[in-house]
Amino acid sequence: MDRTKSDQLHNEALSHLVGGVNSPVRAFKSVHGNPIYFEKASGAHVTDVDGNVLVDFVQSWGPLIHGHSHPEIIETVHEKMLNGTSFGAPHLGEIELAKRVKQRFSHMDKVRFVSSGTEAVMSAVRLARGCTGRDILVKFEGCYHGHVDSLMVSSGSGLATFGIASSPGIPHDTVATTLICPLDDLEAVEYLFNEHGSEIAAVVIEPLPANNGLLVQRPEFLRGLRTLCDQHGALLIFDEVISGFRFQEGSYGDLCGVTPDLTALGKVIGGGLPVGAYGARSEIMEHLSPLGPVYQAGTLSGNPLAMAAGAKTLDLLSKEAYQHMDRLGALLEERLGVVFEKHGHPMRVVRRESLFWLSPGDGTPAIRADQIPKDAAALYADVHRALLERGYMLAPSAYEIGFISTSHDESHILGMVEAMDDALSNLEW
Repeated sequence: MDRTKSDQLHNEALSHLVGGVNSPVRAFKSVHGNPIYFEKASGAHVTDVDGNVLVDFVQSWGPLIHGHSHPEIIETVHEKMLNGTSFGAPHLGEIELAKRVKQRFSHMDKVRFVSSGTEAVMSAVRLARGCTGRDILVKFEGCYHGHVDSLMVSSGSGLATFGIASSPGIPHDTVATTLICPLDDLEAVEYLFNEHGSEIAAVVIEPLPANNGLLVQRPEFLRGLRTLCDQHGALLIFDEVISGFRFQEGSYGDLCGVTPDLTALGKVIGGGLPVGAYGARSEIMEHLSPLGPVYQAGTLSGNPLAMAAGAKTLDLLSKEAYQHMDRLGALLEERLGVVFEKHGHPMRVVRRESLFWLSPGDGTPAIRADQIPKDAAALYADVHRALLERGYMLAPSAYEIGFISTSHDESHILGMVEAMDDALSNLEW
C-alpha cells in the first residue's frame, strides 16, 4: 500500500498543526506509520490521497450511520445551504429535529442543541448542578465524556475516591468535586452516597461505555445507579453520544429498563455535521436560560445545515436499516470469532448491534477498564497495520470501537474476515 503522499502531507502538517493533527487519536501514535490523508469518501469506502480505496469501519468515529456522502443527506444539506449557512436565529429545522429526538427518547420533554457531544455533556452537568444546588459529580473509570475539565479525571487510590486531573492545565479545584468509581461496582457507588449523598448533584455514565473499548454493563448495575440517585435526590445522566440512535428500540436506557434524568447526545444526530444535544423532562430543562438561571449559549447551536442533516439521517433509520446493520454485525462477530479461534489469537469481538470492538484477551470480555490486558495496544497495532495493508480501515487505537453503517454490505464483512484470516497467518504474537 503506497502512502507516499500521505507521508508528505503529514510532514508538512507538522509545521502547521500540533502533532500534524486536530484530534490526538488521528496521529496514529499507537499504531504503525503516519496518518492516512483522505481525499474523498462514498458509502462504505474512503479514498486517500495516494489513490488507495479502503473499506471504512471508522465512519468518522460514529456519526455516519448511513455511510459517507449519502445522496439524500447531501441533497438535503445542499438545498438548505442555498438559503444560508448560519442564522444565529430560530428556524423550523430546530423544531423538526427536536421532535425526532423526542420520539426516540421518551423521557425528554425539552431539548437543547449544541455543537458537539463534549458540549452536550458539559452542559448537562452544569444543568444538573444548577438544578440540584449541589456540586459533587460521580463518574466512572473507563468512561470518556469529552475534554471537559471536571470530567477529565482518572482514579485516585482507594475503593472510590476524588479524581485527579488526567491532563495538565486542569486546576485541582476543578476536579476536587468529581468522584470516580470503577464500573460494575455498585458497592463503591453506595459508599460514595453514604459519605457524600447530600452533596452529590449527579451520576454521569456512558450506559454502554464505548470510548475505552466496548464495556457492556449489566442492566442490574445501571438499575442500581437509578435507585441510589432516587434515594439521595441526585440526577442520573446518560452519555449516549456514541450509543444514541444505534438501537431500534430507542435509547440504550430503554433496552436496560432504566430511565435517566438527563441524556446527552451527539454524532448520529448530526448526520456528519457538528451537532450535540441534551434533554430531560420539563422541570429540569426549564432551569436553563432564558427560562431559568443556568446559562448556556452557542453561536452555531441549531445550525440549519446540521439540523437538516440530522433530521434526514434519523428519517432514514427505518426498521429495515437497523435489521440490516444488526445482521452484518452478527455475521462479523461469528466469522471473526472462527478466525481468532482458528489461529489461537487472543482477541474476540464484543458487539452491540452496529457497534463492535476487537477486544484483546481470552475468556470473559472486559466490562471494566482495569480488566483490559496491558498489552492491548501492542497486540492491536500489528492487526491494524495488517488490515490497512489489505484495504480495511479500523480506528488507529486499540481502545476505539468500530461502526457498521447501512452502506456496508455482506461483501465488506466477509472481505474483512478474509483479510483478518490472511493477516493472522503472517503475524506473530
